[in-house]
Amino acid sequence: MTPADLSLTVLHAVRRAVDEGALRVDVPPRVKVERPRPGGVGDYASSIALSLARPSGRQPLDVAGILKERLHGSPGIRAVDITGPGFLNFTLDVGQGARLVREVGEAGLRFGYSDALAGSVVRLADAGEDRARLVSETVVRLLRSQGAEAEVGGGGACERIHVVPAPFEPDVLGSDAARWALLRPAPHDHALPGGPLLVQHERNALFRVRYAHSRARALIRNGAQLGIRAAGYEVESDALADGRPHALADAHVDGPPGAHPHPPTDDSVHAPALVALLADHPAVLLAAARHRAPDRLARHLEGVADVLLGFQHSVLPLGDEKPSAAHRSRLALAEAAGTVLAGGLSLLGISAPDQI
Repeated sequence: MTPADLSLTVLHAVRRAVDEGALRVDVPPRVKVERPRPGGVGDYASSIALSLARPSGRQPLDVAGILKERLHGSPGIRAVDITGPGFLNFTLDVGQGARLVREVGEAGLRFGYSDALAGSVVRLADAGEDRARLVSETVVRLLRSQGAEAEVGGGGACERIHVVPAPFEPDVLGSDAARWALLRPAPHDHALPGGPLLVQHERNALFRVRYAHSRARALIRNGAQLGIRAAGYEVESDALADGRPHALADAHVDGPPGAHPHPPTDDSVHAPALVALLADHPAVLLAAARHRAPDRLARHLEGVADVLLGFQHSVLPLGDEKPSAAHRSRLALAEAAGTVLAGGLSLLGISAPDQI
């Protein structure tokens, strides 16, 4: 279940409550879902009950209870909890991990591409300034990934991308760092300083993203050496929820010297978080295209990379542990995350090396 699917599911619950007379309100055009705030639980949350409380003449907790009752048993939702003054919190069915990983495997680097903007024709102004030109070219790729007909220049009226000017310096920084420096900040923010982007350190977000992709590829190589393969993205649903503590870092997985090791963790935390981020990817691509904001995609890739780097330690067997279906499933999830990172970087015009 994607965030868009969850939003529609909650909206249907509101409509059902209105149709049944449990709520006397106008059905909103849409329902916003987002990550739970401090004090929340699960994968997503919504404040829709608070929004409907006043017009319905009820307390937010009453509205939340009415909606929770109608959301019970909805496909893709494992649990609905009410927190605070009336926030609805959703824990998604872990089975979505298996389905999602298969979708990534089938789509490959084009996962998240859609026809949502099919029929749209966008002409962006051919800007003379470096950063505006680079952002425009990247926005064209994002628009095309969502089915729009887009180009820089051309006849007729053109839309102009407004940015804080900055030079594109591939001769100084290399193409990848030079692009990240201009695309990662929001267009109204100043470009990033180039020097820190050349340092292989965890404080360097570009390094983390590209390194996380290389770790996914390393896991696949090391898994093959141990006789473990992702089996064409065949995933056991239960395995993605099978968390266990680990006390040993993945010394058998190759990586660059000096890289800061993320501490071993319980993958019952990181696997669901990684699944949720991968599920967000199509919506992120669409939002980045609609808002002409490559920085949204860059920030999303950072999130995927950080969770993947925390998850990687639970993927392969440790010590005398025997390879199992759980390891194959975790390897498939890591491979899917690597694919999403590579596809996202490609849209930004940045390389995704197999080894760093």
